[in-house]
Amino acid sequence: MKRKPPVSPLEARKAATKRAALNALKRARRTADKAGVELSDWEGDFLTDVGERVKTYGRAFGDPEKGALGEALSVMQTVKLKEITAKAKGEKKGLQRGPFRRKSRGES
Repeated sequence: MKRKPPVSPLEARKAATKRAALNALKRARRTADKAGVELSDWEGDFLTDVGERVKTYGRAFGDPEKGALGEALSVMQTVKLKEITAKAKGEKKGLQRGPFRRKSRGES
């Protein structure tokens, strides 16, 4: 029986990141389906396209400035995925900001 050569820590981390991203994408779609939440066409296409890119290339973005070196999703893709997951779970949007107010004379 032949043994596989040991995998480098960098390759192992890339594979783990890829699996985590694919699982998060599947989980978001599954949660939306179970809850009966209708995802918009854009959201459905986003989940499909990003999943395909991660499977093919190991990451879903090409510009290294848009995300960390070892990550599979860019920063904005991660934010959008969290928004889609929150929508599927039925969570309310957080941080509602109010209008700007004039400072009183005592404040600088």
